[in-house]
Amino acid sequence: MHLKKVVTIAGCLALSGCVGNLDTLLNRQAIDAPANWQDTKAVTPIDNNWLASFQRDDLNRLVQVAMQNNLEIKKRALDVDIAEQKLKQANSSFFPDLDFSFSQKRANSANDANPTNTSSLGLDLTYELDVWGKLSDQAKQATQDLNYAKATFEQARQQLAADVSTAWLKVIETRQLLELYDRRVQTARNNLAIIESGYEKGLNEARDVYLGRNELDSELSRVANQRAALSEARRTLERYLGDYPKGILQINGEIPMLTQEIAPGLPADLISRKPSLAASWNSLQSKNAALAYAHKQRLPALNLSATLNETADLPKNLFDGSAMLWSLLGSITAPVFDAGELKSKEHVARLELRQAEYQYLNDVYDAYLAVENAITREDSLEQQYAATQLAEQNARTALDLSFEQYQRGLIEYTSVLDSQSRLHDAENSLIQIKSELVANRINLHVALGGDFQHSEAQ
Repeated sequence: MHLKKVVTIAGCLALSGCVGNLDTLLNRQAIDAPANWQDTKAVTPIDNNWLASFQRDDLNRLVQVAMQNNLEIKKRALDVDIAEQKLKQANSSFFPDLDFSFSQKRANSANDANPTNTSSLGLDLTYELDVWGKLSDQAKQATQDLNYAKATFEQARQQLAADVSTAWLKVIETRQLLELYDRRVQTARNNLAIIESGYEKGLNEARDVYLGRNELDSELSRVANQRAALSEARRTLERYLGDYPKGILQINGEIPMLTQEIAPGLPADLISRKPSLAASWNSLQSKNAALAYAHKQRLPALNLSATLNETADLPKNLFDGSAMLWSLLGSITAPVFDAGELKSKEHVARLELRQAEYQYLNDVYDAYLAVENAITREDSLEQQYAATQLAEQNARTALDLSFEQYQRGLIEYTSVLDSQSRLHDAENSLIQIKSELVANRINLHVALGGDFQHSEAQ
């Protein structure tokens, strides 16, 4: 993918020249996609039901609740409704405007003591002929804006499913860590009781007692901090669900294991599959139509108008069968002098189109980068998890041996604490890496543009 793949525009259209649709600088099909992802050779199409791969009914229910109650999703849905109404407004320009008027006037002159009454009604019809396709360009812009709103809404739905899943995962992770810290408190209490008993028998030093008490206090502090983290994680999830601030959400179960390999599909499919890239492309096309409209604003406009009027002294006489006055007028209006306003507007539209082109290319590059990084990170996390499992087993064995040696008076209690610290680090890492693996898989699905449910279920 290089900028040299971008084709250039045919040039500015002169006011007296061609007024056809202005083509965008960017040729979407000219963007080169990698033949495959760097760290995988899989070509299986991405699964459009990734939520089901976790096999958790509670998570499915939470996502469905969020889709109904989340405030951001509701706002995005209104964006679609607004864009639909704006498209209707743009399409209404193809039809004539018909206005009805009625007035009644009572007046007299200085030389006439008797006032006169005048009543009138009229129908005014105006219509602009779309000679240059200006109104068509306006409708095209509104259509692309609607497509942009729909694609943005779809991307927001996918992101919300990912956010809910990640927040749900965070609740489970923090709860498992809290349970782990509670077990450590109990272990610290048991160790302290053994040390104090040995001290009373003259087998241990006073320093060991203080070290044991310090260890217990540290674990109690960690538990208190983790309880707060769990409450925060629950509130975050409730916020996504539109259920804040009840604070009563309970999430049970374990962190799910990834039993299936990711199916990333082909890089070339990403552009058409990912909703955020579709939104970016629609935005680009909207700017393209806006440029064409701004250009044609500088051209003459051909308008037709028809008027039908009747006047009488009293309202009841307006329909007495007398002949009504009518007129038909065709007019051409063209801007002559506006201090360069229309020309400046066209130039701004052209620059905004160029901005949209660069933004689209930037979005495409970022989309590929996000997928590549997520694939690489998954491989790294899998290796970390396997190594940490071995480290946890070794640390647990080392701690058991250290405590036995301490009770036999062969080593000091600081050696036990050192072994215990290594085990604690490995236990924490196992839970956190397992959670990171699932969170990274969720992010990878979003990066690939795979939906969280079957398309027929939408």
